[in-house]
Amino acid sequence: MAAAAAESSVHQLPIRIVTRRLVKASDPSISPHAAAVSNIDLYNSTGQFSFVCLYPGELPNKGATSSFDDVVAAFAAGLPSLLNHFYPLCGRIAADPSSGLPELHCYNQGADLVVGEVDATLGSLDFGEAESLKKLTLPFPDDLLSFACGRFAVVWGINHLHADVFAAAQLISNWSELSRSGTIAMPSHDRSAFFRPRDRPSYGARVGELLTTFDGEHRLVNVLTAHDSFVERLYYVEAVDLDALREAAGASRAEALSAYLWKALAGIVAASRVPDERCRMGWWVDARHRLAAAMPSYFGNATAYTAGDAAVEEVRRKPLADVAAMVREAVTAVDYDEYVQEISDWVEEHKEEMFVESAILGLGAPTLSQTEFASSPIDTDFGFGQAAIAMPVFHYSRMSSGLMAIGARPAGGDGSWFVSACVWPRLAAALESDEQHILKPLTADYLGLV
Repeated sequence: MAAAAAESSVHQLPIRIVTRRLVKASDPSISPHAAAVSNIDLYNSTGQFSFVCLYPGELPNKGATSSFDDVVAAFAAGLPSLLNHFYPLCGRIAADPSSGLPELHCYNQGADLVVGEVDATLGSLDFGEAESLKKLTLPFPDDLLSFACGRFAVVWGINHLHADVFAAAQLISNWSELSRSGTIAMPSHDRSAFFRPRDRPSYGARVGELLTTFDGEHRLVNVLTAHDSFVERLYYVEAVDLDALREAAGASRAEALSAYLWKALAGIVAASRVPDERCRMGWWVDARHRLAAAMPSYFGNATAYTAGDAAVEEVRRKPLADVAAMVREAVTAVDYDEYVQEISDWVEEHKEEMFVESAILGLGAPTLSQTEFASSPIDTDFGFGQAAIAMPVFHYSRMSSGLMAIGARPAGGDGSWFVSACVWPRLAAALESDEQHILKPLTADYLGLV
């Protein structure tokens, strides 16, 4: 349905909403139903996040009024088929009347498709600041934005109760596959088979220390402290630098980059006015491929948080290869079947409360956490070429630990990675002044948007 054109007052960019419509799944044989969420969905539930894809290529028939219309038409035509496979996304989140907990009402109410125009060029944005991607998001699930330069952006908005960032990347790749070939790898939405709590919930000290409950905002730093303590940056890491790190560390690219970041964190902690003896790296790990019953096509939340804790001087003193081995140990030594089960059991006992990972609140040693989805580049070509960048956008609010999202250049790219960072100013300064120049501030020129 069309909406009256209106200026967005929330964003600094002059985004004008042209149309807004509800798109429904087209398969009438799908039975409407209410679906319970899993305890791992509740564990990961942190509101909405977005996935932003920016397309550098000029559209066909540049200058013609129909060029961006082709993109809109492709989405409007393809979304009903996509939603047949991702039916919960055209439903609604509601409260179970008996428990008060959220559940998914999958009645094909429709997913929002919003079309907007921006009276600015993509190349005019300061891509070194992560805020540049946030400026492109609208408070709706899906948006298409055209820019004055003829380029466009596609923003996917998903509630975290539906899926984690790994599932969102899967959704985009599946959409690209479906739009080009008409086929799709069938996703699984069956939450009943996974992440069920035991009849008698049980968990060890590790999970008990991992998560903490809090009453509203009483355990969060105030807004001024959060705003002044962190900066948001967008970086790129060239393939040649990733390969050099990998060779020096004798490890995978992901392990080598984590080791490099851990050593950088240890350096600024040691130089602090009141230094801490320890520092931590944390990782949100996609458990789909790490469980005994692998579930690569599962669309939902299947993420577990694990961390490595070490003495600051140990991390500083050890060579990169040894720190990379510490990273590998922290991530791979976990029995994910038991670990995820214990998290599910812990949530079962606390699911009527608010909770979060203790390290994310900022309790204890300084912590830098990562979510990394660079091992398999996202396919973003739905008929108009690959995006220049595809990255999640989080609203990190009033947490007090560092956060980095690391993703690969979309399929067919040059092997480089992108890093979206919300970190302490001194860590950003250390990374940007490092003589190795591993993390470079992202520019519109590097993205091919100039």
